[in-house]
Amino acid sequence: MTRARILQILRRNLLTILTVLAVILSIITGIIMRSDHSTYSARTVMYVNFIGDIFLRMIRVLVFPLIMSSLIAAIAPLDVSLSKKIGARAIVYILVTTVIAVILGVVLVVTIKPGGDGIDDGTDRGQSKPSTIVDTLLDLIRNIFPPNVVQATLSTYQTVLTPLEDHPDAHVNDWTIGGRYVDGTNMLGVVSIAVVLGIIMSTMRQKVSNLLIVILEFCEVMMGIIQLVIWLTPIGVYFLILAKFLEMDDILDVFTKLGMYLGTVSLGIFIHGFIFLPLVFLLFTRKNPIIFIGHMMPAILTALGTSSSLATLPVSIKCVEENAKVDVRVSRFMLPLGATINMNGTALYEAVAAIFIAQLRQVNLSIGNVIAVCITATCAAIGTAGVPQGGLVTLVMVLDSIGIPAEDISLVIAVDWIVNRIRACVNIMGDAYGAAIIEAMSKKELDALAHENEDEKNPNGDVSVLAS
Repeated sequence: MTRARILQILRRNLLTILTVLAVILSIITGIIMRSDHSTYSARTVMYVNFIGDIFLRMIRVLVFPLIMSSLIAAIAPLDVSLSKKIGARAIVYILVTTVIAVILGVVLVVTIKPGGDGIDDGTDRGQSKPSTIVDTLLDLIRNIFPPNVVQATLSTYQTVLTPLEDHPDAHVNDWTIGGRYVDGTNMLGVVSIAVVLGIIMSTMRQKVSNLLIVILEFCEVMMGIIQLVIWLTPIGVYFLILAKFLEMDDILDVFTKLGMYLGTVSLGIFIHGFIFLPLVFLLFTRKNPIIFIGHMMPAILTALGTSSSLATLPVSIKCVEENAKVDVRVSRFMLPLGATINMNGTALYEAVAAIFIAQLRQVNLSIGNVIAVCITATCAAIGTAGVPQGGLVTLVMVLDSIGIPAEDISLVIAVDWIVNRIRACVNIMGDAYGAAIIEAMSKKELDALAHENEDEKNPNGDVSVLAS
């Protein structure tokens, strides 16, 4: 391997290398500082965590504009003129596979419990007044329809039940029902607003073309800012992990649980990407999924190296069209769309990570909380930037939905560089399978479109016109 090639590989993976070095250095520093069994005060930990806290603040400030612009930019420009049925199938495929990935992740993390016992069907830990499961589910629906757009960016509605003063032993169903707004972005409301705006803009494309251009350009600006912040990850990671080291009671126990978390995520991604999706592919196309995986191997290796579905897109298109022989009209529609909003691996990872962190903190999540994780992880995956470690930004959104402090993402950052590469592979494979499946389901529409194009080119049936 030439020196130039080695330098090229180092430049391409520089962020990952620096992040891994930061993790290793933080662990070494933490072990040295804890070697004499010293305990550190909360103020000392706060000082160490200060730079990490600034890094997290930079991430959190990006969540709202990123989700809004990404979802609108993904939905509004959708061109379903190729065929309404083909476009509808693509959207249904993306939504269904993403939801299934989230559900799979939740089932695995709840069953394996890598962070310990942290989920039951009771009320939220630390909640001053209880609410029923029905109340929690109704709150989820209420938050999808916020009464005030500005308020949705600042607070979330929560039902509060108050015992009757004259009947303190009364059943909870007889308690006084009230409500309050608690601090924390109402991401369900933000997502619903963005989706509605995107859908309406897609139906008024000519009238709102200038607005669409502004949003698309704003989305590009947000991607640039995210790239800048992500390059600060090694610094933020070092101080976040070191601060956690200093406040941990049992370091070995945390590392054991972190290993179980990595195993849980990897198992979920393997099941979804190499068992479930191939079975769906086999069912709809009647083709061998192992051969298809072989066709996609260059894209898989590229995703492992770049950890980015967008960076892998050109290779994915080449593999799907030249190796797998998928119709260009489908691949050129599905793959760019999928690279933007079809993030099965990311959705699964964010659901597992959020519940794992809750388990580590010994926070009991209600069924309503788990449903909130499913919804927000799905939406977060759709709005995630297709860049390395872009999922860290939207993971904050999922944690906010269940009231977990954003700084707790430091618990999973240590292994995120590994998970990021694995889930990128599943993301691009999900897009490739989708293109092949949609092509198989749309043979009639594709043939009809081909005939329409021939008629438009040669209305008089002159073969010479087509030949020219």
